[in-house]
Amino acid sequence: MITKKSRDQIALMRRAGRVVAEMHEECIRASKPGATTLDVDRVARDVLERRGAQSNFLNYHGFPAVICASPNHVIVHGIPDATVLEEGDIFSIDCGAIIEGWHGDAAITIPIGTVDTESQRLIDITQASLDAAIERVVDGKRLGEVGAAVEDIAVGAGFTVVKEYVGHGIGTAMHEEPQVPNYAGGPNAKYRMKEGLVLAIEPMVNAGTAETFLLDDGWTVVTRDGRRSAHFEHTIAVTEHGPEVLTLP
Repeated sequence: MITKKSRDQIALMRRAGRVVAEMHEECIRASKPGATTLDVDRVARDVLERRGAQSNFLNYHGFPAVICASPNHVIVHGIPDATVLEEGDIFSIDCGAIIEGWHGDAAITIPIGTVDTESQRLIDITQASLDAAIERVVDGKRLGEVGAAVEDIAVGAGFTVVKEYVGHGIGTAMHEEPQVPNYAGGPNAKYRMKEGLVLAIEPMVNAGTAETFLLDDGWTVVTRDGRRSAHFEHTIAVTEHGPEVLTLP
């Protein structure tokens, strides 16, 4: 069931979103050559503790960390470990927070030091595809326009869009209806968005093929061809004034 949130409920989600934004800020500072992905997870844990927030990732179906740490060819759901970040890597950080039962969720991909031109372009285009999608989160527009915006930007730039993993509604659970594909179409494409709807939109864009592969740990999703992938996400509310991004500082 697709639910709408009241202004008071969105205010709580905004508080959760600001914790997520702070997690990103601190994780970006910690993500330097020589750091491990587990080091970055520890930084995110510190933010949650300092802000009195809960993690919506930790122990979610058994996930063992508070961030998904996904370098280079890892698309999503990488588990933080002893992997060392190196100059020239790209690194996706996905994390969330809960305040008084309400969730925020966001992801970002960053360069580690100086990266090659194609990797920086992949990051920039993926972010641009999210920005274009957010502009479509308007009362009365069809949900299918969101995914179409992502696809238009990413595919138009010569990249591919992951189809097996999608965005979602969010509220008192991290994953709610509706699903938000990063391509035109989908089961709810004709659904008209209304004020109070809150979505987590998250383009996953690959440099090569769109095909994915799930590793034996049951979580880590990688590109089948080993080429790089970027991931951006924000939590966005439909308001009377247009889209409001709740996961900003």
